[in-house]
Amino acid sequence: MPDDGRTPLPGTRSHLTSPATRSTLRIQGGLLAAAREHLTSAGFTELLPPVIGPVTDPGSRGAKQVDVDFYGHRYKMMTSAILYKQASLLAFDKIFCIAPNVRLEPLETAHTDRHLAEFHQLDVEVAGAGRDDVLQLIEDLVVHMVRRTGETLAEDFAALGRDPDAFADLLRGGFGRTTHADAVAELRAVGHDQSPDAEIDWAGEALLSRKASRPFFVTDYPKGSRGFYDRESRTEPGVLRNFDLIAPEGYGELCSGSERTNDYADIVTRIRETGENPQKYSWYLDLVRAGVPASAGFGIGVERLTRYVAGRESAWQASAFPKLPGVVSP
Repeated sequence: MPDDGRTPLPGTRSHLTSPATRSTLRIQGGLLAAAREHLTSAGFTELLPPVIGPVTDPGSRGAKQVDVDFYGHRYKMMTSAILYKQASLLAFDKIFCIAPNVRLEPLETAHTDRHLAEFHQLDVEVAGAGRDDVLQLIEDLVVHMVRRTGETLAEDFAALGRDPDAFADLLRGGFGRTTHADAVAELRAVGHDQSPDAEIDWAGEALLSRKASRPFFVTDYPKGSRGFYDRESRTEPGVLRNFDLIAPEGYGELCSGSERTNDYADIVTRIRETGENPQKYSWYLDLVRAGVPASAGFGIGVERLTRYVAGRESAWQASAFPKLPGVVSP
């Protein structure tokens, strides 16, 4: 890895025996335990998601998918559990899973401190919910996770030099909100050339993030910037009912989500608009045609959230066996 001032990826032994790694992974375990506590008490069922399938989420922001030979059929490693989360609502109204994901990110993302080729998401989906419902759920969930972990793992936070006062604003709740259009205007006002038709880029996220003292939501991304499953606003054509959660202190995006469309004709049209063949998604479209619940949901990046809460420099420091784009590792 080039000498660019960032901490280099260590060997497996030195990484796993590092006291900082141990404290970070204990905090990660505490965050996940608190998430399970909060969600199960709210009536959610935890499911085990698939690792491979005939298709996966196409909206992975420039990352390549990994093909797998499944007995002569081309399957994909999951880049996101989104399609399976929607399908799971046929069994339960409120589900969550801790899902592994593989995305071959562009090589330049090896140095963003935020990207891993293999990572995990805390994925949640709620039948009959709207965007405001899940925004409140995320806020309550993150506050509970951070509070509970701070209470039970104070020694690990101290060992990492993470000041508990960093979470004072977060723990009061009331995360901020801004629209994508307003975020674009704010970035352009400070000289950052953010496209109004695309997701907020990584540098833009960092700029917005450094100005904040608590997490905040960016909502209403433009149609075409996200996957075909995000519901389009009924009152604002071309605007999606979706969002990102951005951490403060420059840590950037922690979570993405949306209201989901469950209209068969709309989904087929949106797939075609992306240049893909709907037949590729036949198993999913068969379910939608027969009827799946309207829903809303989100995915929180486990390593990204851990990095922010533990105050680590890079996301790979929140993984026991980190895999950076382009870097060969166990």
